[in-house]
Amino acid sequence: MDESELQSIPLFESLDREHRRVIAQHADPIRVDEGTQLVRQGEFAYEFFVIEEGSAEVLRDGEHIADLGPGDFLGEMGIVGKVVRNATVTATSKSKVIVMTEQAFRSMSSSNPDVAERIKSAVEERCQALVA
Repeated sequence: MDESELQSIPLFESLDREHRRVIAQHADPIRVDEGTQLVRQGEFAYEFFVIEEGSAEVLRDGEHIADLGPGDFLGEMGIVGKVVRNATVTATSKSKVIVMTEQAFRSMSSSNPDVAERIKSAVEERCQALVA
């Protein structure tokens, strides 16, 4: 993956080019079809996703919680906090998502702790915004 793809994504746009390059080395862009479940409620988390193109729906206990689109990220709580998924997220259109596995995140945390800390900080800010 090329670091320039990350520049337009809000989670990564404030990072400098070198930090985005590090993330790009640990992440993979994938294309998914409409109807693809990205994460399932109750399962253990092994990766997190950033939607680059397309849309997705968030359901908790079968109830609609939110709609996601370009720039939104999901699954981060599982790899940062090591918890089970608290919702099911399904692509509602053909989508391009960026995926980082828990293993890749741990590797990046070891070799580039400042980049991992920036992601953790963004996740914490998001959590605080959701609670407020």
